[in-house]
Amino acid sequence: MSVDLWPKGDKLRQAVRWLSDRGRYTADDIDAAARRFDLSPIDTEFLLRHFLHADEQQTDD
Repeated sequence: MSVDLWPKGDKLRQAVRWLSDRGRYTADDIDAAARRFDLSPIDTEFLLRHFLHADEQQTDD
């Protein structure tokens, strides 16, 4: 059984790749990705949870 780590949906995958290439995960960057790739609110929330909050946890350590 294989597990796919990429999120479902081409737009969301493109946004994840774009953010990763930029190497920055601020709220403004995530908002720009959401607008650039026309993401749904659910997809935007995914990015916030997995990028912004993960980045905040790394700076807290």
